[in-house]
Amino acid sequence: MKLKFFTIVSFFALMAMTTMAQQVEFEEYDLANGLHVILHQDNTAPVVTTSVMYHVGAKNEKNKRSGFAHFFEHLLFEGTKNIGRGEWSKIVNANGGYDNASTTDDRTYYFETFPSNNVELGLWMEAERMLHPIINKIGVDTQNEVVKEEKRLHFDNQPYGHFLEQVKLKLFSKHPYQHTTIGSMADLDAATLDEFLDFNHMYYAPNNATLVVAGDIDIAKTKAMVAKYFTDIPKGKAVAYTKIEESPITQEIKSEYYDPNIQIPALVAAYRTPSMKEHDAYVLDMISTLLSDGKSSRMYKQMVDVDKKALQVGAINLSQEDYGMYIVYALPMGKVSLDDVLADMETQIKKVQTELISEKEYQKLQNKFENNFVNANSSIQGIANSLARYQMLYGNTNLINDEIKIYRSITREEIRDVAKKYLNTNQRLVLKYLPKAKEDAKK
Repeated sequence: MKLKFFTIVSFFALMAMTTMAQQVEFEEYDLANGLHVILHQDNTAPVVTTSVMYHVGAKNEKNKRSGFAHFFEHLLFEGTKNIGRGEWSKIVNANGGYDNASTTDDRTYYFETFPSNNVELGLWMEAERMLHPIINKIGVDTQNEVVKEEKRLHFDNQPYGHFLEQVKLKLFSKHPYQHTTIGSMADLDAATLDEFLDFNHMYYAPNNATLVVAGDIDIAKTKAMVAKYFTDIPKGKAVAYTKIEESPITQEIKSEYYDPNIQIPALVAAYRTPSMKEHDAYVLDMISTLLSDGKSSRMYKQMVDVDKKALQVGAINLSQEDYGMYIVYALPMGKVSLDDVLADMETQIKKVQTELISEKEYQKLQNKFENNFVNANSSIQGIANSLARYQMLYGNTNLINDEIKIYRSITREEIRDVAKKYLNTNQRLVLKYLPKAKEDAKK
């Protein structure tokens, strides 16, 4: 991920964020080459975000070539036919904007936020990235070193940096979700330039992308600019993707991992859950909020405040396009054993499975999700991301307005029943994440 400093744009973006989220109006259509276009007009502040989301992530990578999607997040900033190498972000900054990109297992997202008089510049740059990227040995070698440094900094040398890696590796045996998004450096080192070129031709085409222009725009003029810069980009080959089915987990999986960067162990219980498009995934969001969102949440209050058995606890619902992961973890206090904190975690889950939450807790959950909804739609940048994500990954752009209705519809009975359906001891991974002596790590 690239982080950029910005000045004047930040002022207007903050102005936009102060407005309460309301119904998000948008217009969407397809170009003949398959590019899906979404336009959102909001003239309250002179800011515009141009963004492109590609339907390619770590799950689309070939065997022994993990890390390609994340690598392209970096590589496609190298330059284009008409943008010199290393000039991309200089152009953005010089025109009062900032840019960024991110990759998940399911998609890759690029955007620029500019003062609105530069909307055409943003569109031209994203068209350049799609049509004229320069992919050569110099760029590949440069970004290879950048990605290696990122992996060292954020994973290899970071306390608990391999936490998610180990969960994914054990929860999935067939599906490419078993690999981390950043991938294997050995796989990237072994890849040829032709393989990078093939990956680009396959996935970075208009028929595998969604373009969003959001903010202070004129719809008619923006449509004309979109047509000017994107209509002539050739359609790519159809991207074929078939979900790889995993067999259900029916027996507890036990695992250990030794991390030289930690002194305090962690206990992780993880469960494979359904696609983020399923109703149950929304219910699991509520369960994680109930268990560990804030100091008044059930797990934190009991395990950290009252019993003082844990330094930190968490329940996280990681929803993805094909499958999700529900992860519950705790760092024990002092001499408290990992088995003890596991038992306490089980107690908290069992209560959700067997007892209806109180009306007070239920209303508190609803209030939190209402607040999250408002925050997500309170900035132009956030709206642009949401529009692209809902269209591409859910197939329903209007979820930007309607998703909150799903959370409102969830009942206390559903919270109990979904916990009972997915969070059982025979359906989980129990990972003991343990300190490793430095001298052992060198052997």
